[in-house]
Amino acid sequence: MNPGTSMPTDDTDPGTVVLGAGDVARALTRIAHEIVERSKGADDVVLLGIPTRGVTLAHRLGERLATIEPAFDPARAVGELDVTMYRDDLRRHPTRAVGVTRPPAAGIEGKTVVLVDDVLYSGRTIRAALDAIGELGRPRAVRLACLVDRGHRELPIRPDFVGKNLPTAQSERVSVRLHEVDGVEDAVVISGRTPAASVEGAGPR
Repeated sequence: MNPGTSMPTDDTDPGTVVLGAGDVARALTRIAHEIVERSKGADDVVLLGIPTRGVTLAHRLGERLATIEPAFDPARAVGELDVTMYRDDLRRHPTRAVGVTRPPAAGIEGKTVVLVDDVLYSGRTIRAALDAIGELGRPRAVRLACLVDRGHRELPIRPDFVGKNLPTAQSERVSVRLHEVDGVEDAVVISGRTPAASVEGAGPR
């Protein structure tokens, strides 16, 4: 579970819903169309979701790409990429659980790889993902899709496709809820707001 996007643990702060289920669905549909437009089709596109919720979002995007480009096969073009061993904070968090990397059956060599994550924050998760991709092959291009960009970048990384730009304060938390993972209705929620401040997610992304 990514620390910046887990379910809120403070029952006294239910947070503010900034995207509902319909908003999430529309954002993903728009991102899928933008991927097709940017790539001039989807023949050479593969999706790599970053656990946890990035994997779910990648599968949803794959389904949408297939409706736009019938030749796109989500079963062959969607995979997941665990970045645990490539993170630069392992010394501080040595007990991180190692996940599973499942490359797309179509491979990534010469492909346009779209990394998919739920919240873009510091950029450190994406830096780790770029290192991890290097172990799988040499794609033609790597692009980034995220549901929410909350700012506070620590590295020169930005998304190519984004569902919602959400200005936040670092004292706040951004939680992405997906029914496949959390068992509740899809939503993006901000919690931890104070009267004088805005929003943040926890942990470097």
